[in-house]
Amino acid sequence: MTTLREFYLERRRAELPVFMKVLRALPADKMDYKPHERSPSAEQLVWTLTWELSTCVTVAREHRGEWRSDPAPPLGEMIAMFERSSNELIESVAAMDDAAWDAPAKFYYTGKMVSEQPASAFLWMVHFDSIHHRGQLTTYLRPMGSKVPAIYGPSADERPS
Repeated sequence: MTTLREFYLERRRAELPVFMKVLRALPADKMDYKPHERSPSAEQLVWTLTWELSTCVTVAREHRGEWRSDPAPPLGEMIAMFERSSNELIESVAAMDDAAWDAPAKFYYTGKMVSEQPASAFLWMVHFDSIHHRGQLTTYLRPMGSKVPAIYGPSADERPS
């Protein structure tokens, strides 16, 4: 029987190549693109994805995470950080036992604790939030002059000839 932690690891491993295709499809010279004044820019979305993931690594290792508003580095650095943090998260969750998976994790914003929940709940929440933000990015790709890669099925931009 597969545990929820094992299923989480399966999903993280399966989603990583898809995330990487979307991130690598972004044109570095158009990261300021946003479809509406109230929408985040492509750069903001990638930095959110990257920062959330690094926070997940800390939660898996230390049961503590903190959100900060650091400036985004260039796209290439964010992509490298995203991939590195993804692999570190997979390794860290694989090393957890059931007690660590279910242990409470505290989440801070500007030094103040804003949430306490099982590490597993936090990691799943961020996983789903990341998929949401990846979906936002895919809607940015064509207007940015790029192609939308296949995600869960074929893309009109990647149909076989």
